[in-house]
Amino acid sequence: MPARHAAPPVLDRLRIGSAPDSWGVWFPDDDQQVPWRRFLDEVAEAGYEWIELGPYGYLPTDPAVLRDEVARRNLRVSAGTIFTSLHHGPSVWDKTWAHVSEVATLTQAMGAGHLVVIPSFWRDDKTAEELEPRELTVEQWKHLTTGMERLGKRVRDEFGLDIVVHPHADTHIDTEEHVERFLHVTDSDLVNLCLDTGHYAYCGGDSVKLIRTYGERIGYLHLKQVDPEILSDVIAKGTPFGPAVQQGVMCEPPLGVPALPPVLEAAQALNVDLFAIVEQDMYPCPPDRPFPIAERTRRFLRSCGA
Repeated sequence: MPARHAAPPVLDRLRIGSAPDSWGVWFPDDDQQVPWRRFLDEVAEAGYEWIELGPYGYLPTDPAVLRDEVARRNLRVSAGTIFTSLHHGPSVWDKTWAHVSEVATLTQAMGAGHLVVIPSFWRDDKTAEELEPRELTVEQWKHLTTGMERLGKRVRDEFGLDIVVHPHADTHIDTEEHVERFLHVTDSDLVNLCLDTGHYAYCGGDSVKLIRTYGERIGYLHLKQVDPEILSDVIAKGTPFGPAVQQGVMCEPPLGVPALPPVLEAAQALNVDLFAIVEQDMYPCPPDRPFPIAERTRRFLRSCGA
């Protein structure tokens, strides 16, 4: 008798999507990026139902126009994204809120429920210049955590959205130590995490352990992998994140780490509905490169049960 392969687990609590990032989109407008209509066409054709807004201004910001564009491709929006530098304290609040409210207005209008919040970078993404120290002072940590709680409350009160803070390479919330410190001093009712499996591995963290230990704080997932060989070179040379991406540090699943099936199964075991949005940082990239990768990645995730 031929060998029988076990069926993949049913991962029915995970809503799989993709994002402009997987098409090499980092900026609202850039000649090296694919036009937004092409992104929408290809993400739908690759088999995804959910998308993120990406950098504000890349997709149309008129809700009526964007609703029409996503609906006729049978797509839906899961989240918007914002960058913040709340560790600088109350002096940056007004400027931060002006940007947040713009993105949140569009996110809410698209029927999405989340805002992904990325802390600002401590070194320049292109030049590697250190913009500020890698470690925050005690006072800056206090500003960061209380600022995120304030943001979470106001975003929920005014827009009905939940913020999910994204640990990210070259920011002050990156390593396991920093992530756990952040979780320990923030209110779970106001602030939870967007766990990006690639960024967490890039910074030495174990996604499965984080999900199992702090499951109630995992509000959203980004599915991503890193190439361990390129990562070891990046770490050895202290390469900043932007050039590391150009080296291919973020790679196509299932070629890198962490292995995604255990991550997906740990997330399913939380028994809550979670977005799991594929991202493969590859800015800049040739315009024909993203679609075949997106298609293969969707097929791979289906083979995992998602």
